[in-house]
Amino acid sequence: MSTNQLHQARNLTLPSREAMLYRVPSVQQFWTHNYDLLSDAWKEWEESQNDSLAPLGSALLDSRLREVVTQAWADPSKESAVLELMHEVAPDVFEFQFFDPQRLADLRAYLEQAWDAQIPLRPPYGIVLNRRGAMLDSRSEGYLAAPSFQAFYREILNTYMRPIARLLFPEIMGYDTQTFGFSIHYKPNTDTSIRPHTDASAVTLNININLPDEPFTGSTVDFYDPGAGKMIPLAFTSGSAMIHRGNVVHAAQPITSGERTNLVLWLFGDNGRMPIQDTQRSEVDAKLRWTMPTGKLDNFAPF
Repeated sequence: MSTNQLHQARNLTLPSREAMLYRVPSVQQFWTHNYDLLSDAWKEWEESQNDSLAPLGSALLDSRLREVVTQAWADPSKESAVLELMHEVAPDVFEFQFFDPQRLADLRAYLEQAWDAQIPLRPPYGIVLNRRGAMLDSRSEGYLAAPSFQAFYREILNTYMRPIARLLFPEIMGYDTQTFGFSIHYKPNTDTSIRPHTDASAVTLNININLPDEPFTGSTVDFYDPGAGKMIPLAFTSGSAMIHRGNVVHAAQPITSGERTNLVLWLFGDNGRMPIQDTQRSEVDAKLRWTMPTGKLDNFAPF
């Protein structure tokens, strides 16, 4: 790898803000043309920052979650202990503690340095450009390709998200082989809310990465309850997560003070396949839940 990839990446001329927001063809060409350069720049950046970057790994996760998930991987018959940490807060929407709030500072320190690295990052399309909005998955051009982060990202998806999703929603088995992820940042006067929508995923995991001393008001995530015919507002706390099927209608209400930063992760099948609406849940052997998909990652990206 050339030692000036980082310098070259930092000197790229980004497409205009308007072009980025509305995904004009030149934007796609920019990211595609510079895919390898940006990937190499992230490797060079991480090597140059190695002494100052906080280590990423499962030690950042809630200790109870880490313990029961490790136990279930060793003996799937003990997976009920994982289920005990899941709290159904709306129909088929489960909340649980994902990160240890006291260890989130390590993750945030790493991400703050990455966001300040001056390497172009592509925000989710349609989202106002801000330093904390980025694509996380290697299938997305302009993604956060730093090797340590990518190893951590894959650990979250493979070791934690997928088996938990299979435990809660067994009908998604086979529709969880592929991954997608992005970060999103809400603050007044920029991205403040998202209107009601469903996700192009079989399952969505939404994790808050605010530090305990970063309060915010507003910004509830409302989930539609078809039985009651109304939306149920839910609020994130530091390091907490919500997991739900992608076809559950939800919306982010306006944030009124402070800021909120979340990691949003999706699972779906090969080439974007998802379970048919109202697919009946079937019994799945616990041993099958706690396995890794054997197929290769494809190149399909929802956006």
